[in-house]
Amino acid sequence: MFIEKISPRFSETDVLGHINNTVLPVWFEAARVPVFRFFTPDLNPNDWKLIIAKLEVSFLGELFYGHEVTVKSSIAHIGTSSFVIRQEAWQQEKCCAVAKTVMVRYDFAAKNSQQLNEQERQALAEHLQADSD
Repeated sequence: MFIEKISPRFSETDVLGHINNTVLPVWFEAARVPVFRFFTPDLNPNDWKLIIAKLEVSFLGELFYGHEVTVKSSIAHIGTSSFVIRQEAWQQEKCCAVAKTVMVRYDFAAKNSQQLNEQERQALAEHLQADSD
């Protein structure tokens, strides 16, 4: 499991005083960087190997400015050429949002998916946790 701490910015709040729902996908992407490094260690965009096939966010509670957010990331499933990252956003000891992102190993030149290699599968498997929902 990977854990990232985020300090919400005032500009990320909406008129109701919550963190805007459009902010969560950005935070979740930032917290996926350790997984990205399994595929592109230097994060060079010219050597990128992943695309997002699906992103689903379930909002379970409100998030607020002024309180740190902890994003917990783990691998929920490993397929042949894809895998699922499960992420949770926690604030004040409460899980406020859950995301599931399907990532695909992709060859941009050939415009098709590629099988995960053994090294990638092993790196992902070290963070595999059974999906509880």
